[in-house]
Amino acid sequence: MAVSSSTPAPPGTTGAPARTGARPARRPRGEGQWALGHREPLNPNERMKADDDPLNVRARIENIYAHRGFASIDPADLRGRFRWWGLYTQRKAGIDGGRTAVLEPHELEDEHFMLRVRIDGGQLDLDQLRTIANISRRYARDTADITDRQNIQFHWIRVEDMPAIWRQLEAVGLQTTEACGDCPRIVLGSPVAGVAEAELIDSTPAIDEIVRRYVGNQEYSNLPRKFKTSISWLVDTPYEANDVAFLGVVHPDYGPGFDVWVGGGLSTNPMLAKRLGVWVPLAEVAEVWAGVVSIFRDYGYRRLRNRARLKFLVADWGVERFREVLEKEYLGRSLLDGPPPELPEKPIDHIGVHRQHDGRHYVGAAPVVGRVSGSQLLELAEVAAAHGSGRVRLTPYQKLLVLDVEADRTESLVTALRGIGLEAAPSAWRRGTMACTGIEYCKLAIVETKARGQELVARLEERLREFDADISIHINGCPNACARTQTADIGLKGQLVVGPDGQQVEGFQVHLGGGLGMAQGQTAGFGRKLRGLKTTAEELPEYVERVARRYLASRSPGESFAQWVVRVDEEELR
Repeated sequence: MAVSSSTPAPPGTTGAPARTGARPARRPRGEGQWALGHREPLNPNERMKADDDPLNVRARIENIYAHRGFASIDPADLRGRFRWWGLYTQRKAGIDGGRTAVLEPHELEDEHFMLRVRIDGGQLDLDQLRTIANISRRYARDTADITDRQNIQFHWIRVEDMPAIWRQLEAVGLQTTEACGDCPRIVLGSPVAGVAEAELIDSTPAIDEIVRRYVGNQEYSNLPRKFKTSISWLVDTPYEANDVAFLGVVHPDYGPGFDVWVGGGLSTNPMLAKRLGVWVPLAEVAEVWAGVVSIFRDYGYRRLRNRARLKFLVADWGVERFREVLEKEYLGRSLLDGPPPELPEKPIDHIGVHRQHDGRHYVGAAPVVGRVSGSQLLELAEVAAAHGSGRVRLTPYQKLLVLDVEADRTESLVTALRGIGLEAAPSAWRRGTMACTGIEYCKLAIVETKARGQELVARLEERLREFDADISIHINGCPNACARTQTADIGLKGQLVVGPDGQQVEGFQVHLGGGLGMAQGQTAGFGRKLRGLKTTAEELPEYVERVARRYLASRSPGESFAQWVVRVDEEELR
């Protein structure tokens, strides 16, 4: 009788030798699934969480570490539990990418922190925006990057300042709770939820309910790995790259609701989320979300960290079994079958001037690769207020929107945004380029990303000023795909490569023709990775220019870059 590695062996099938003198049969190792009785800590991360719920570390930060300083921090807190409150030690300056994988954590880390602020759905009022800006200026050396998870990321934070930072954030309704860690991370939402003309349901109440009921709840604070969520009526989030996603759809009998997807995730083993085939009304989204998270908590793989994401469980079970377990064990009822969503022909990023359902307008603007500052955000708050707006939104593409602007003020707003370095009519290069944190601050990175991205955009704007197509470029400093490299037209994975003089230098593996969230035939999924296709960082602008010019020269009418990449010979892509 065959025994699955994730299922306890039947009595009498192990422990006895098959023949005299033979070794005893080895008992198959479980995958660390709690629901199957495998609750023993199986790796250092699981032991850390079993020893003390990571949410408890805030009290130690406020009562001990903030008073005694960095040297007083217990290593298990510093490199483990601090993440549950949005804190990672940042990279010590001057350590090159070749040493990333060989140095011990204490050798890589500075005595300052990166801090992520939860901004679920990307929604900020001006008091919140000003608070973020002031924290940046006072405590974070004016850093405040916009990430592709719709949040703000500070750098240079000291543990001594965390109690004051929390007081200021929480006074305006913001938090850092579970912004990182093996827990429910920031919930993505449409940046135009509640104002879009094409929206039939505002998903904000579901996001708010999830945050209120489950974020910071110890029933869900010990998951096998991070858990990412997207809830949006419109197809304007990278929903296929999330552990669970709810996407707007109209049921022929029951009306507007949400289609559910599970098991997405990128990193070194990318998988796209799969449809469960169910329809869920707005009022039940939080309940179904909790059921999916609970399956992950109870059945997720905890033995090996590199197999601990929900995508591996979904791949092994299949969606039929996953739905059955969700309905029978966690919801106690069947879900309604539902139709698939209608997908757009290209991604929606909301850049430019757009009409809202109430007749006013929103304006979407692009910084360069998400890099902004506290001073710039403070100016943004003043510009928005001067144009009658009380709210801004962050997008999953490192962009931002100003809402509720009267039609006759939009032109003035576009000009004012340009004056503070935010472009509402950006070039294709500025609009389509994203970059992760990179070696400047990240301990996992191998190469520089933000400065390279800014340089790349500037060079391409100069050399291809009249470029008339959309090409997305995602730059990542390591293989972990925080910038979603596999799903870009041009995905760049940081690594060391051999330069012209035979020495190792910063460079990128090139991945071409990826895409998410578009109608069938408009994207190549994860695209095309050509063996040996790499570029040095120095040669990157020249490479992108060369490929872009070839695309312009040989594309068919209406042919997207991703479609062109699939069609042409490999030599055209080198």
